[in-house]
Amino acid sequence: MKAVAVYPGKPNSAHLTEAPRPDLESVPNGRGVLVKVLRVGVDGTDREINEALYGAPPPGDDFLIIGHESFGQVEAVGPNVAGLKPGDYVVATVRRPGRSIYDRIGLYDFTTDEVYYERGINLLHGYLAEYYVDDMDYLIEVPPSLKEVGVLLEPSTVMEKGWSQATEIQHRLKTWRPQRAAVLGAGTIGLLATLILRLRGVEVTTFARKKKPYLNADLVEAVGARYLSTREISLRDAAGRNGPFDLMLEATGYSPLAFEAMEALGKNGVLILSSVTGGERKSEVPADRINLGFVLGNKVAVGTVSANREHFKTGVRDLACAEAAYPGWLERLLTHPVKGLENYGRLFQLLIEGKETIKIYCDVADF
Repeated sequence: MKAVAVYPGKPNSAHLTEAPRPDLESVPNGRGVLVKVLRVGVDGTDREINEALYGAPPPGDDFLIIGHESFGQVEAVGPNVAGLKPGDYVVATVRRPGRSIYDRIGLYDFTTDEVYYERGINLLHGYLAEYYVDDMDYLIEVPPSLKEVGVLLEPSTVMEKGWSQATEIQHRLKTWRPQRAAVLGAGTIGLLATLILRLRGVEVTTFARKKKPYLNADLVEAVGARYLSTREISLRDAAGRNGPFDLMLEATGYSPLAFEAMEALGKNGVLILSSVTGGERKSEVPADRINLGFVLGNKVAVGTVSANREHFKTGVRDLACAEAAYPGWLERLLTHPVKGLENYGRLFQLLIEGKETIKIYCDVADF
């Protein structure tokens, strides 16, 4: 079968390859599900893996099939598979269990193992291929009504997990109900986070560098949120005017902004960090002031990455609610399609250019 792969550690090595088509027997105990890949989203993680910033191949291979934002259709199931049948649409989770105690109770996104397994990222092949096989436990059914936007499920789980962690942490306050939130970044993650927070009735201010008018700002305002350009107002000034922020999500990929957010966060607030920054950027920060604010303000910062099954299931419900509340909004995020695995070069060109893009994706097969 065709697949798009890299040679980890070798910059700009993305290539089209012929890989063995996986079979159901590769999953033990008859629990395997063969999935025909229909659509795969790409993001900065795929670009950085191709730049050799991180990533590792599965044992025994010198290449890694990339792609972690999947959407596909079940083609065959093993004899002991329950809840899925041929024809069902599915999205696969990304991280896989290791040996940590948390892995054994279904919290494999909280593994304490030094070595982690993530499909399309580290030690496991991904989904930018014609087919994949996986255990039924890592597949989430997507209703046909969401098939056009199902590829957005994996990126939506960044905020789903972030929200879950924030609410768990704030059980300390018994009746925590965030009134105002700030989302830093208006890319795919930031827009989906804005949507999810609005579905929960939170007042949202979304920040990005670019000034209005443009599509991302229109999408923010279409769900009843506020859009502000950081070229026109600083985060600190906006917090004074529109805050205090009970909840903040940093999703810009620009790590110094995380420390600005720590200052802007309101008392008893939660800052969710979601940017995977693979570089060596350094920044001078007002460390004493940030530390004092956290201590005296009972603030919390938490990271969110690699959601588990429950977050994906919540994501399906939220995407369905979004389609009902804001018809057509999700589809407007799908700005840059590329047809066919053989055109993988265009995917990376779009990732590098980043011009007016929200979600770049590959239509692997017709559906």
